[in-house]
Amino acid sequence: MEQAYRKKFPLSSKDYKLYEEVGEGVSATVYRALCIPLNVIVAIKVLDLEKCNNDLDGIRREVQTMILIEHPNVLRAHCSFTAEHSLWVVMPYMAGGSCLGIMKSDHPEGLEETVIATLLREVLKALVYLHSQGHIHRDVKAGNILIDTNGAVKLADFGVSACMFDTGDRQRSRNTFVGTPCWMAPEVMQQLHGYDFKADIWSFGITALELAHGHAPFSKYPPMKVLLMTLQNAPPGLDYERDKRFSKSFKEMVAACLVKDPKKRPSSEKLLKHHFFKHAKSYDYLAKTILNGIPPLGERFKMLKAKEADFLVQNKDMYGDKEHLLSQVNAILSFNSLGFY
Repeated sequence: MEQAYRKKFPLSSKDYKLYEEVGEGVSATVYRALCIPLNVIVAIKVLDLEKCNNDLDGIRREVQTMILIEHPNVLRAHCSFTAEHSLWVVMPYMAGGSCLGIMKSDHPEGLEETVIATLLREVLKALVYLHSQGHIHRDVKAGNILIDTNGAVKLADFGVSACMFDTGDRQRSRNTFVGTPCWMAPEVMQQLHGYDFKADIWSFGITALELAHGHAPFSKYPPMKVLLMTLQNAPPGLDYERDKRFSKSFKEMVAACLVKDPKKRPSSEKLLKHHFFKHAKSYDYLAKTILNGIPPLGERFKMLKAKEADFLVQNKDMYGDKEHLLSQVNAILSFNSLGFY
């Protein structure tokens, strides 16, 4: 896989053969594909530029950042190019899909602690690298944690336009947000003094809860309710009674991340030294556990699409307009199709 980065990927859609869909969002569809000249399987995100408000130059700059980034735990882009009214972004194919997709298919109640520790340690390595380079990820969540068949973990969608890769959970920038802000730090919501890399640490803590329970805290509530609950309530966490299956060190690690004052949250580098991560195993442990026996990514995506369609048919009278109905699908099923890839 790493050797593929040194190869020159072609910049024409004619040089790629698209196979099945493995994800979709508001304005993008993701395909498993073959790069014909190199005979390499890749993932291609096809962005419909007519559905996207962002300027093409801005998106190109952000994709270029993805191409330049170099760390084993951050998903890079091989190349990007335009084809008619679309932008194609060619990336490595992570055949296990996302942690969100795996949970929706096989672990709706969440993952076991050793798996979580192993996943989160790899994500934290990615954040240490990004923060050391002066970057804020801004979209840490289970849907952006991708796994390959060998168990290798990569954090995806760094630095890329919200319009391009966001599924509607939130469309993020430094100044505005739309949608369900379940992973968003309080200081990002308030927009008073700006925010820094500590916002990623809050999102990392929320992601830990998402992996533990199968969904993010407050995910069933509408956006304004989530905003108010995040700002007014005590931070969410692992309950000492309800979450007895989890260790004290896991509960303490999550609590350290979910402190409302960003100055009191640890840096990614300091957090990586937390004793919770002593539970983590080598990434091939993930291949033997959560990836063992699961259907191919395209099949899992198709099954959840069918589940969404059934929900729409059964509940169209209750919720009325399609937009409201789709928001209920996201809330009730936590269906984040692009999160599959």
